[in-house]
Amino acid sequence: MAKLSFPTIPDDKIDYTVVEPGLFDSDIANPPGLGREAPNLECRMKTVGCGILGAGWWATTSHLPALKKHPCARVLAVQSLRRADAQRVARDFDAGLGVATVEELVAVDGIEAVVDASTPNMHYHNAKTCLEHGLHILTEKPMTLTADQSGELVDLARSKNLHLMIGCPWHYTEHAREAKRLISTGLLGRLKLVSVLFTNFSGGLYRSRTWRDLMAEGGDENYREPYVVPELQSYSDPKIAGGGQIFCQVSHAAAFLGFLGLSLPSEVFARFDTAEISIDVYDALNIRLLDDCLVSLASTGDTMLSDRQFELRVFGTEGMILMELWKGTLEFHPRKGSLQIYPKLQPDEIYPMNQPAINFVDLILGTASNGSPGELGHYAMTIIDAACRSAKSGENVRLEPRK
Repeated sequence: MAKLSFPTIPDDKIDYTVVEPGLFDSDIANPPGLGREAPNLECRMKTVGCGILGAGWWATTSHLPALKKHPCARVLAVQSLRRADAQRVARDFDAGLGVATVEELVAVDGIEAVVDASTPNMHYHNAKTCLEHGLHILTEKPMTLTADQSGELVDLARSKNLHLMIGCPWHYTEHAREAKRLISTGLLGRLKLVSVLFTNFSGGLYRSRTWRDLMAEGGDENYREPYVVPELQSYSDPKIAGGGQIFCQVSHAAAFLGFLGLSLPSEVFARFDTAEISIDVYDALNIRLLDDCLVSLASTGDTMLSDRQFELRVFGTEGMILMELWKGTLEFHPRKGSLQIYPKLQPDEIYPMNQPAINFVDLILGTASNGSPGELGHYAMTIIDAACRSAKSGENVRLEPRK
């Protein structure tokens, strides 16, 4: 049994120097958003003017703090539908202007990059508006509410030579990059079966429970009330959220399949259980990929606050990968050779929530590659869109390759 080791570089520390090519055995020359900590580093490059759409829970928990600490980022405006809330966030975070619409934000002088942390029903309109105004955009998942919308955004960004990113922190861990390398270099042989179990503590949000009521059951400081709590309808109203678990959390797992380099989906069959509310809480998906690899994906937001899972099993003809992303574990089992057990990630390395915003700025500066491109958001939306249609019709949905 071989124990592997690799350089310890914290994923969710706010740091900015680019890792030297070859430091990681990866197909990415400059691993995105990773480097050695430089807390007092001054920006020796241009400053990237940034705007924030949706100045709510996730923006103020993840994106704004990351951008404010990046020496080459300057937040010039934040948006909320309630202008007073936007102005309060702008004041408290020293983040420029507080505005009420995307149209106001894109008109702010000096903005060239926008992070969209608004509700899912706004993602398509916001991203399209930004791209049409020549602005790079990092949008939260789910990328849109339909696959047609996400595909349109990918095409629009390409046509305008603009950066489009999807906010998926798991794409930035050492284990994720290593699993991608194992697959891309053919060490697993031909992929035959992928099994995913993804759970998270989102069930209470689907039921419009307050943060205090929901997280009081956890008894952990990680569940303390944030600066801005989620709006009650943001996760429970299908007109706003699109749906429940399928949009909110399966969007994570589905995008990760694309990140690993799996083939495009060709068929999707899905069943949803709404747990007697208006949106899905328990989801089961069976997916066939274009290369005939089979994928089983089960997900719920109704797990107990004592534990959550992101179990990923990839079976090939020459080896298998066993990952638990919430636990920070990775194993590679080759058909021939020694079992490889990788060092367990530290707690603060498991979910590097700051890295998408950091990578976004570094991408614009030209010092990093895109660690989570918009194509992965579209990959996820292709699965989500088909799953919704399948669950509604009770039939298998066949997909045509996108031209």
